[in-house]
Amino acid sequence: MTDNINQRISARIRLEREARGWSLSELAERAGVSRAMIHKIERGESSPTATLLARLSGAFSISMSTLIARAEMQEGKLLRVENQPVWRDPQTHYLRRHVSPRTDLPIDLVQVELPGDCDVPMPASSYALARLLIWVQAGELVFQEGDTRHEMKAGDCLELGPPNDCRFINETSSPCVYLVVRLNQSGS
Repeated sequence: MTDNINQRISARIRLEREARGWSLSELAERAGVSRAMIHKIERGESSPTATLLARLSGAFSISMSTLIARAEMQEGKLLRVENQPVWRDPQTHYLRRHVSPRTDLPIDLVQVELPGDCDVPMPASSYALARLLIWVQAGELVFQEGDTRHEMKAGDCLELGPPNDCRFINETSSPCVYLVVRLNQSGS
């Protein structure tokens, strides 16, 4: 399923770029990513990392969740676990599962399993148009929001402040599972 979703994400990135009338160079400039890398991703020759997807989705003014949902999900009110889009970051191997069905509700639920000894940076642009909550389900998570460090354990829930560059960090050797609850503010 991971290879299939990577192909769909690659195709979706190209569709998003072409729908805006942007060249590869223009997307590269807006996202701060090399033109060659975007070309490789669009052709399916390279799998994008979470950081790269965050940069690209930020350039499109949509969330990474929206980009992946547009690539994979079907309409409907029930999204069974076996049909939930799952994506594994090729760099950090974190596992991202889009839990909420694709509806007109302005909310997304994403479950992330962050392996031990893992650090995933995200640019502020990846959540500029939304309000987020992070709810730790299992393990321990350090969420670095700008200069502020939040140490979280199972059951802890954090509302993010204004968009800021951030990092999701698991400093333990055990996996951490958390939900990202995203309230979209612009209908993206």
